[in-house]
Amino acid sequence: MKILSDYNLKEIEAELAGLPKFRAKQIFDAIIQAKDFDSINFSAELKANLQENYILKPVEIFKVYVSQDGTKKYLLKLHDDNLVESVFLTQNYGNTICLSTQVGCRMGCKFCASTQNGLIRNLSAGEMLSIIATLNADNGKCTERNFTNIVLMGSGEPLDNFENVVKWLELITEPKGFNVSERNISLSTCGLVDKIYDLAKLNFNITLCISLHATDDETRKTIMPIAQRYTIAEIIQAVKAYVKENNRRVVFEYCLIDGVNNREKDIVALKNLTRGFKSHVNVICLNPNGGSLKATTRQQAVEFVEKLNAEGVSATLRRSQGDDIAG
Repeated sequence: MKILSDYNLKEIEAELAGLPKFRAKQIFDAIIQAKDFDSINFSAELKANLQENYILKPVEIFKVYVSQDGTKKYLLKLHDDNLVESVFLTQNYGNTICLSTQVGCRMGCKFCASTQNGLIRNLSAGEMLSIIATLNADNGKCTERNFTNIVLMGSGEPLDNFENVVKWLELITEPKGFNVSERNISLSTCGLVDKIYDLAKLNFNITLCISLHATDDETRKTIMPIAQRYTIAEIIQAVKAYVKENNRRVVFEYCLIDGVNNREKDIVALKNLTRGFKSHVNVICLNPNGGSLKATTRQQAVEFVEKLNAEGVSATLRRSQGDDIAG
């Protein structure tokens, strides 16, 4: 069966060419408002015909975990009964949705819980759009946009699902839909160099975030298998090409692991790696996931950021939210 949320309005009109155009608009609005066929004023016959061939709402809420700080972690059931997580973060400068792009992940980073069971499958563009619509409707009026920012930092490697993510970017920025500004979207990748170049050519004004987490290749190989394929030097070259093409600041995500990547030489190396182009280092406290890696204390993380700032590196410590719900 086809997922209708995979299509934009014009594509829905073409797919349902035998119907009046206003029917396509009804369906498109239902997608954005996270509604199902029963909520649309269709005849019983039309509804039955559409339900036989199409899925309108491929996502439903399975369970919600609410943090003391207001963060909500959603466990969502897809139309094929696979489960995926997404997080809704309330913030003073606008709410943020953390979106997954795959069910599971095959990248194998040692500090990440979502990769522990490997990759099950990619999410389609429409499934990702439906996740946004579902969380939006659950946090206010479904006819309004109740979030400002989206970060592709849930389970999965976005650039490993390149075509669907690109299509989703087109859908989420659609003026007649959610009309999200590209500048309010961040995409996090562990560094698929060829896809970074491909993304740069598409001229999306999104923020590219690189999961770096080490300053030399040998260290990176011990925690991130992707380092066996791409060197840090190759990633930096691709990043510079992205900045040149899009004139956007790139964010380097750096999860502190005690005794692994929080050394004095790492501070110097980060200074050298980020020199000469628009960049920012987002230092993260390791989230324990049952593995062997040891987190630094938050005070150690604060001191690490202060040392980076003293070296002239733009760096901040990521605010922690939803710790009590593993968010």
